Amino acid sequence: MKPVRSLARVMLSGIFVVSGVRNFQHPERLVPTAQPITDRVAPLISNVAPQLPTDTTTLVRANSAVQFAAGLLLATGRFSRPAALVLAGTLVPVTIAGHPFWKNDDPMARTNNQIHFLKNLGLFGGLLLAAADTEGKPGLRWRAGHRIGHSRRSVTRAVRTARREARIAALSASTARRLPG
Repeated sequence: MKPVRSLARVMLSGIFVVSGVRNFQHPERLVPTAQPITDRVAPLISNVAPQLPTDTTTLVRANSAVQFAAGLLLATGRFSRPAALVLAGTLVPVTIAGHPFWKNDDPMARTNNQIHFLKNLGLFGGLLLAAADTEGKPGLRWRAGHRIGHSRRSVTRAVRTARREARIAALSASTARRLPG
């Protein structure tokens, strides 16, 4: 199953790597589309980290750089689960800003944006699957639960052993007192 997972990750990440590079080099074509979203996000960024730039061009470039880097991580299988989550997070504002089909009056533009919106929704679903994929290994939740169960059993065993040894010691002491000596 490993080759299928590897190929699927590369195929899923391809669009993010390519568009990340393209949008980083030429952010100006996306600035008018991204402006409504960045205008809402900029005050939040200023409140959390006032030293960070909040202009639309920089935010488009930052999103593109994140998509490129996370796309490469996903493609190579390094930190693929966190990378998939990061990509899913970057896809939300891109989809809302880039394909608002509900705002289009022209039927052709509406259909085109709706198709791209649904495509991004499909990519989002694929990224969620990639983020949940443990590659056949137990996930953190299972491992934690298993470790807790193992620890409980160990403690229970230790308590039983201590009780048994205490009983044996008590019996030995009482037997030793009864013996003439």
